[in-house]
Amino acid sequence: MQVDKLIKTIGADFFTGVPDSQLKPLCSYLLNKYGIDANHHIIAANEGNCVALAAGYHLATGRIPVVYLQNSGEGNIINPVASLLNEKVYAIPTIFIVGWRGEPGIHDEPQHIYQGEITLKLLEDMDIAAFVIDKDTTDVEISDIMEKYNVLLSKGKSVAFVVRKNALSYDEKTIYRNNNTLIREEIITHIVNCSMTDPIISTTGKTSRELFEVREQSGQEHKYDFLTVGSMGHTSSIALGVAINTPNQKVWCIDGDGSAIMHMGAMAVIGSTAPKNLVHIVINNEAHESVGGMPTVATKIDLCKIAEACGYVNVLFADNMDDLDKVLNMAKHSDVLTFIEIKSAIGSRENLGRPTQSTLENKNNFMQYLRTVK
Repeated sequence: MQVDKLIKTIGADFFTGVPDSQLKPLCSYLLNKYGIDANHHIIAANEGNCVALAAGYHLATGRIPVVYLQNSGEGNIINPVASLLNEKVYAIPTIFIVGWRGEPGIHDEPQHIYQGEITLKLLEDMDIAAFVIDKDTTDVEISDIMEKYNVLLSKGKSVAFVVRKNALSYDEKTIYRNNNTLIREEIITHIVNCSMTDPIISTTGKTSRELFEVREQSGQEHKYDFLTVGSMGHTSSIALGVAINTPNQKVWCIDGDGSAIMHMGAMAVIGSTAPKNLVHIVINNEAHESVGGMPTVATKIDLCKIAEACGYVNVLFADNMDDLDKVLNMAKHSDVLTFIEIKSAIGSRENLGRPTQSTLENKNNFMQYLRTVK
């Protein structure tokens, strides 16, 4: 169905969310209609953050907010839904629009399979009524369900629309770009060349896919890399756990701006722990590229100053190839906790592949390799 008709029927004018490829028509519609506007549309750090923003909006206006998210973000909303929104607490009504990745019977990536199986169950457990939208859903059906939903919302309950693959459509195109010149896959190639046989933990999405491709193209083994295909925002914490327990081995973390921002508290923990062997790299393309390209707040914040304030000892920056090689070399030979922000363009190869190893193979090979370098 057309996304503008869905939004018109819902009747809301405040939206907050974390972008999702399944919801790209909705994301594009909101960006074209509102842009990033504190009064109407905020792309938040994580899904729990969205729920809290939505609650504040309702408290101040009495109106119904909309939170959009990929179903992988349901875990992040459980706490604020159960202890803030629920009718037994503050009874704050919210409409959720959830992209259904990993729907049973639909082929998807491994990190989405179990999440897809429990998507509706989690909503049910949170006492959130759910209606599934597919490509054949009619405007009349949405209108009818909203009549029922409005009764629930008036009682302080929350409701959800769960969106199947290709269920929403939007005719206008949205182009995402920035002014950065470095290409992420080239950046990763230079990191691999510098790190050599050091372990690398890479963030979810295209970063891990490109790391796998770089190893394939150079004929290198994949045992050096742990590809964090899910659990967005937690890559740096995984890397911290590895670094602490392999103190004599340099450990590299390739993070993204969206991931780093999603659970930024991890940087405070890393800085306070300060493992001398950890290099935390954030490739900042100022976008949630792997799920469509919508902007992050990394366009307006200084990640290097944040890292410095969190206690990272060595803080470096690069936005061109010469500086990139210099800062990577400095990190390689440094014996203190290091942070590197690298500015990157948005975009990837159209023929970018996906890892051909299973997630269990990746884990087992990586663990076996770590045992040899302790």
